Parts: sequence; structure tokens; C-alpha cells
Amino acid sequence: MSHYNQDFDTDWASLDKEDATTRAYAIGVAERLGEFNREELHAIYDEMDSAYHRSIVELAYEEGRNEAQAAADPDNADGDAVWAELVQGETVTVDPEAIPERRRDSLPDALDSGELLDRQDVDSTETVERPDFLDR
Repeated sequence: MSHYNQDFDTDWASLDKEDATTRAYAIGVAERLGEFNREELHAIYDEMDSAYHRSIVELAYEEGRNEAQAAADPDNADGDAVWAELVQGETVTVDPEAIPERRRDSLPDALDSGELLDRQDVDSTETVERPDFLDR
């Protein structure tokens, strides 16, 4: 049984765009590991309702192929490790309490400490003075 068939069921009735891109990515990884499943990929393409979404699915498929090729160790032909790393990878969760609170009008830290946005002291009459180049 292929990696794809172990992790994804193939008897779906419909797919949303996120699930379709996830499956296309996994098919790309599996194909790079030597497990071809073009029928499933074409069924996913057919499920998408626009050319734009089909192109997103195609990009996910290509990304899966490219990342699997980059992750594959030429000295070790263990496809299980590549599959586990790329497709079954750990989901990173963030504790909501660890996220710093931002007010709606606050600036990002990169801009907050800089003097770029500070008001400069300008002589109030300087803006209405006659420019030097007009004096003879």
C-alpha cells in the first residue's frame, strides 16, 4: 500500500480547496518517492471549480515533488522518513497566551523604536518664507 493511500482516503465525494492542495502536495511527494497516483491527481483537478484553483493545486503538487527531491538523502533511500518529514510533519501550535497583545493602532516593533516617525522641530515660519533662490 502506498504512503498516500495509508494517510488519505480516495473515496471522497468532494474536496475543499485546502484539502485539495494538501492532497496534491502529498501526491507530489509520493510521486518523487516512486509511487504514482495520477488518477487521484486528475480527480482533484476536476474537483476544482476554476482555472485559478486548479493552478494552485498544480503548484502544490510541484512543490511536493520539489521538496521531496530536496529532502531525499542520496545515501539513504528511506522514503518513509521523507514522507514523515514532509507530509506527516508535526503541527506547530501556538499558545494564545504566549502571543503578545497588540492594539489596533500600535506599530510593529521594527518601527516602534525608530525615530523615523517622530515629529521634527520645524520653525513654524520656515514653511511660509520666501525661498532663497528667489532673492537677487
